[in-house]
Amino acid sequence: AIEVDVDAISDRETTVVGGIMEHIEEAGVHSGDSACVLPPHSLPPKMIDEIRAATHKLATALQVCGLMNIQYAIKRHGDEFTLYVLEVNPRASRTSPFVSKATGRSLAKIAAKTMVGVTLKEQGVTAEVWPKHYSVKESVFPFNRFLGVDIVLGPEMKSTGEVMGVGKTFGEAYVKSQLGAGTRLPEKGTVFISVRNSDKPKAIAVARGLCELGFRLIATKGTAAVLREQGITVDVVNKVQDGRPHIVDMIKNGDIDLVINTVEEKPNAIADSRSIRTTTLAQRVTVFTTIAGAWAAVEGMRAMKALDVYALQQLHASLVH
Repeated sequence: AIEVDVDAISDRETTVVGGIMEHIEEAGVHSGDSACVLPPHSLPPKMIDEIRAATHKLATALQVCGLMNIQYAIKRHGDEFTLYVLEVNPRASRTSPFVSKATGRSLAKIAAKTMVGVTLKEQGVTAEVWPKHYSVKESVFPFNRFLGVDIVLGPEMKSTGEVMGVGKTFGEAYVKSQLGAGTRLPEKGTVFISVRNSDKPKAIAVARGLCELGFRLIATKGTAAVLREQGITVDVVNKVQDGRPHIVDMIKNGDIDLVINTVEEKPNAIADSRSIRTTTLAQRVTVFTTIAGAWAAVEGMRAMKALDVYALQQLHASLVH
């Protein structure tokens, strides 16, 4: 499912959405570890309207005064979407500063005033700000200080900081967020792909994008078979348990520039591929452990040659409050 964060302000009479953030990693990855984009880059307008309506109903029912944060999950069934509420927090969230910088509206100040009796209408805050640019919040991890740890993302929060990237396109904003977080996306070289069965259909689009960018692909047998069926050129490499030469040897030898590795949520599966992830960390090779993160990386690499610099003041001046 797609996870969505919403920050909103209410004075018990009026509710204004501060920002709707679409997570890049799927639901199941802790919200503090997932990158997110504002405004949403893949949700249909009908679903965004449903999210707004649900947010207003929840704020009214809970009689929220001040900031509130809601986490939704969206499950897709073909062309249909179903909205679920994961949790509602009648308080400020770690996303509030990010939303404030992306929209030019100080949520904390506005919420504090509502809590001492100044209504949103009296503050002139009656409508949502919908930015014309994209802002991506990315998590910063301390993995390079703890060599040997498994970097696979899950429900346990592992990040220790956050950065923000801004761009006219999602790809530009995403690649800037990666640069800010210390992640270097390669411009050429060899990419290793090994994904769990449920991710293999989505890996096809990622692999095609990498081929278009000029990368050489190598994969384990199962992933390679799926990609070859779609006409994608890919070489096969052994898993560690299949004997040498295997993928860990290639990473240690400096033959791999990017790793995409997703695993089934089973202890045995995670243990079998742990050596791949720990070796990428030791060798300072960029790795993505979710297929959604890998897709976003491809979009980012497409934008790497056309990055620009923007002043937040200029972006905020173009927004209607």
